[in-house]
Amino acid sequence: MSQWKQIQQLEIRLLEQVDYLYDDNFPMDIRQGLASWIESQDWDTAVNDESMAGVLFTNLLTQLERVRSQEQNFLQRHNMKIIQQQLQLKYATNPAVMARVISTCLREERRILSSACMQEQGPLEKSLQNSVAFERQKNMDNRVGIIRGSVQLMDQAVKYIEDMQDDFDFRYKTLQSRESTDRNSDVMKQEVTRLQEMLNRLDFKRKEILSKMDVVIKEIDDLMTSQLNPELQDWKRRQQIAAIGGPLLTGLEQLQSWFTLTAQSLFQIKRQLDKLGELVVKVTYESDPIPLQKPQMEERVKYLIYHLIKSSFVVEKQPCMPTHPQKPLIIKTGVQFTTKVRLLVKLPEVDYQLKVKTTFDKDLPPGRVSRQFFILTNNTKVMDIEDYSNGCLSVEFRHLQLKEKKYINGTKGNEGLLSVTEELHSLSFEACFTVQGLAIDLETCSLPLVVISNVSQLPGGWASVMWYNLLTDEPRNLAFFGNPPRASWSQLSEVLSWQFSTFAGRGLNKEQLTMLGEKLFGQHASCSDYQVSWSKFSKENIPGKPFSFWMWLDSILELIKKHLLPVWNENYIMGFVSKEMERALLKDKEPGTFLLRFSESHLGGITFTWVEHGDNGEVKFNSVEPYTKNRLSALPFADIIRDYKVISDGVVPENPLKFLYPDIPKDEAFGRLYNSQPSKVHPYIPSTLIPISEMRSNASTTPRSCQSPEPPMTPGEFDMLNEHLCFDIDTMSSPYSE
Repeated sequence: MSQWKQIQQLEIRLLEQVDYLYDDNFPMDIRQGLASWIESQDWDTAVNDESMAGVLFTNLLTQLERVRSQEQNFLQRHNMKIIQQQLQLKYATNPAVMARVISTCLREERRILSSACMQEQGPLEKSLQNSVAFERQKNMDNRVGIIRGSVQLMDQAVKYIEDMQDDFDFRYKTLQSRESTDRNSDVMKQEVTRLQEMLNRLDFKRKEILSKMDVVIKEIDDLMTSQLNPELQDWKRRQQIAAIGGPLLTGLEQLQSWFTLTAQSLFQIKRQLDKLGELVVKVTYESDPIPLQKPQMEERVKYLIYHLIKSSFVVEKQPCMPTHPQKPLIIKTGVQFTTKVRLLVKLPEVDYQLKVKTTFDKDLPPGRVSRQFFILTNNTKVMDIEDYSNGCLSVEFRHLQLKEKKYINGTKGNEGLLSVTEELHSLSFEACFTVQGLAIDLETCSLPLVVISNVSQLPGGWASVMWYNLLTDEPRNLAFFGNPPRASWSQLSEVLSWQFSTFAGRGLNKEQLTMLGEKLFGQHASCSDYQVSWSKFSKENIPGKPFSFWMWLDSILELIKKHLLPVWNENYIMGFVSKEMERALLKDKEPGTFLLRFSESHLGGITFTWVEHGDNGEVKFNSVEPYTKNRLSALPFADIIRDYKVISDGVVPENPLKFLYPDIPKDEAFGRLYNSQPSKVHPYIPSTLIPISEMRSNASTTPRSCQSPEPPMTPGEFDMLNEHLCFDIDTMSSPYSE
């Protein structure tokens, strides 16, 4: 079943999340009309390959034109034509942006499907998608709107005061121009009284506008402190969670709107204060409130503008290698990585280029890390306005590269305290500019980075990235792994499920997570509050095994991603089940019933076990030697299940696999995944690679382990294979060869 068909079967609550994914950047009409084609393309690779992205963009438009030409409904044809035109305008010059949008939507769909497999949402996802957050945002929208309305009314009030003052000034100067002999007349006295009344009203209006300004400034100050800054911190926390596979990061456009509207209000109040200052030059008097209150208000407004703009300088895209787009915050020396910063405030015109400079490990205390790095490539770029960012400034560094510093006499400083993948580093961004006479220094930094020198360090680095961003919201705690906190199983299991939905297309259900918990800490698996240490998760070997829990799990993820994806996404792999549980599940099933599980003794191995019933009623379990990436590179796993044969003491080879647990006929389950047989082209005799196990009569029966036959084979075995198998045995390669 296609991913889009699965999406359409979700409950309303989850469909609302899907609806949130699609807008003008990627209309749902396209997703619906080109569902199969979209899912068959490699959008993840196209994100970092401009030429591939261009080809996919052209093909997408071609597919749209095909669907549009076949559409019978005139209105639908018209709408699709509009969509085509919008896509061309938006992505023709940068098709990689389109690839990124589609890749993100597909990934988020998989995450939503994964959450549907779980009986309930995990604690992290619940915290990010609660109704309180939506109510909070609605309140924020209302409050920002009220402030903008109040500032607009103050504009009208200042204009009214200006007109009133102009009238007063004209009358006052007219009175002064009269002859001194007329000044004691009754008319003159009436005019003076009228001027005094006008001055009293002017004084009242000046006090009134200053009072209103004071209230609005206090309201903006409270808005920034109690709501805007917390919303920004909430977005940054959600960015951390999204980085490790959590829900799609949204809300930056909303934040940008709030920041920009608040900044516009402050800039407008500053202009109003400047205007009041101009009015004082023309007309002032004893106890005039403007000279008394304006300086203090100006300082408060400047202070708020300064801190609002400083806090609006954010890392929109955390550092990431294009070769590993789903594992951000890991940088390999000598490999290019990208990152992007953005200013959430739409500024008035800046009279010069705004340059951003990047620095690696700025102000890092000496001795904190054993290795030091510097940026090899150009580390300064100019911020520019992006069309789709509603006029805000941003800059993307696409070709940054790190190089390790050389050390005198080979000494690297503070060695041995932490492993390479536990050392955390930081990328800083700096800029300075002047806006409306106010000098502002901008500075922000990335989340902590792990720097590796070899791809073999990637799994350990990703474990560090997950652990940090799961357990702390501190933006730059580079000493985190000096004393890393523990994680509750409810937290950790949710993140582990995200890894499978991100890298393998389908997350883990509750039963699979329970099995994983048992693997990690036995009987406590059912306790969601059980605490897991960093060492137990990533550093200590599993008892009796030469690898840690995370290394074992990561190797399974790699195996699924490269060799088992179709079988995994059909939910045919039970996966994480102990041998004891395996026997309990199979013992009462029909002979030939089998299940698929990951090997507990091999890194990145999958095996299948089937049940047999002896003549005396004895139940026998047979487990095949685990298939690893080397074997699966030679033969697809579905074909292995189809063609698998067992030789047992001269008995004709047969496939013992009949039913996928619990009772699905093998061909019904895997038929769609089989590769087609090679066509027969004469004069060659077709050959087929077939997996074979040999069981001897003296083998253990509970359970029995099926090993591949070792050459040389006996003449009887050779003749038997030649007679009963339709392939040339001389050309057969063993799938078990490492």
